Amino acid sequence: MAATLRNPRILIVTPEVTYLPDRMGSLANTLTAKAGGLADVSAALVSALFEQGADVHVALPDYRAIFSDRLAPFLKKEQRTILEVIPEERIHLVEDSSFFYLNRIYSGDGLENTKLALTFQRDVLNYIVPRVKPDLIHCNDWMTALIPAMARERGIPCLFTIHNIHTVKCYLAHIEDRGIDVASFWRHLYYERPPQDYGESWGTNLIDLLTSGIFAAHFVNTVSDTFLREIVEGRHDFVEPSIRSELAQKYHAGCAAGILNSPDPSFNPRDDRMIHQSYGPDDHASAKQENKRFLQASLGLIEDENAPLFFWPSRLDPVQKGCQLLADILFHVISEYWEKKLQVIFVADGPYHRHFRDIARFHGFENRIAVCHFDEHLEHMAYGASDFILMPSRFEPCGLPQMIAPIYGSLPVAHDTGGIHDTVTHLNVAEDKGNGFLFETYDADGLFWAIREAMQFYALAPEIRERQIRRIMTDAAATFNYDVTARQYIDLYENMLNRPLITEYEAV
Repeated sequence: MAATLRNPRILIVTPEVTYLPDRMGSLANTLTAKAGGLADVSAALVSALFEQGADVHVALPDYRAIFSDRLAPFLKKEQRTILEVIPEERIHLVEDSSFFYLNRIYSGDGLENTKLALTFQRDVLNYIVPRVKPDLIHCNDWMTALIPAMARERGIPCLFTIHNIHTVKCYLAHIEDRGIDVASFWRHLYYERPPQDYGESWGTNLIDLLTSGIFAAHFVNTVSDTFLREIVEGRHDFVEPSIRSELAQKYHAGCAAGILNSPDPSFNPRDDRMIHQSYGPDDHASAKQENKRFLQASLGLIEDENAPLFFWPSRLDPVQKGCQLLADILFHVISEYWEKKLQVIFVADGPYHRHFRDIARFHGFENRIAVCHFDEHLEHMAYGASDFILMPSRFEPCGLPQMIAPIYGSLPVAHDTGGIHDTVTHLNVAEDKGNGFLFETYDADGLFWAIREAMQFYALAPEIRERQIRRIMTDAAATFNYDVTARQYIDLYENMLNRPLITEYEAV
């Protein structure tokens, strides 16, 4: 990797190896939750580094209830990668009763989550880092946010990846009480007010953990370049000022970047055993029609292979996902394309689940609208059968459905924001460019306009549509995969290992 180190030792610290995808909107089915986001990219990155010969190590909590043999059938290949492919001596499990009986990554209690995070980091700081002696540490999200401060104090390059803009606050007293010698690196943490000294701040000055990770790390990345710029530019009022300020300083110092996550490799229509008929770019047309008829019959929709089928793949959350925009226009969308038999399938949970059921029932649209709870098998079937997916997100730190859908030949109809902006471009048939339909103004009219754009494409001659979809599927498979994501992280490691290390308090 780096010119100065022939085989650098990388320690990846991650609190997650499996967790609920955001479209579930519920903690009910934790034992069958599939990997995604942080869990997926951590597993894939560790595997890619190991395969390239790097001396890679991973630290994670010992979730015995999740790791037990009886749950092995529920774990995907990518989840098993860390536990089965990487040699045992490179896996460093934090063993504590706090983790042994959890069947999900996070507790339902905020204070308990903070204790879990501190317990995890205590062993990483006290035992794993001294044992591994890493040349570089890669931390992920607020549950690992104390480690960059220790790394800066000890002069170890540290990358801090932000997957979710969520933070937790606690006192030095809480950290010290969990067995962490915070006095050795307390100056590199971020406080609600400027600290006078350790004693004065001990139990009176709250530490912002996520901001501390950003503040102390030598380099920071989010999971999309556009979302990073949106935060720096102050375009999201839900991001705390301290997070924005510290990210902006890192960004303007050239110490922040965006690296997209990638879809789970199980999303591959050629090998997907969950869809009725597998296919690839060259034989997608007939297979998708067969998948559509099968899904329509399964859900009680009008059985018509020519009916345009829209799929909602994200959780039904009005704060982020924009489902209220679709609720406002759903009747008009169905009515305007009544003769075309336009259909919408929801495979998601969340606050608006019942709302869409009520709309379908009230207007007698049950044979045109199917509102289903999240189910992984049904999700795959919907990707394989649909013509379009709907993603009118108000904001999107990364997003995965807009990357998965083109792999299956289903084109995104989406709001131009965050990770969507980085992965979807408006389709231009004449120039053979683009892979979806974007609207810029975040309102119901903007979404309706994008749906009309999608329907205009659907009205083109079949041979024109098929040629575009073949191109889009081929490009998506080559672009949205873990090899690309891992290579970007590896390049970042190389740059960090080769650049002068700043260890002083002022840093960046």
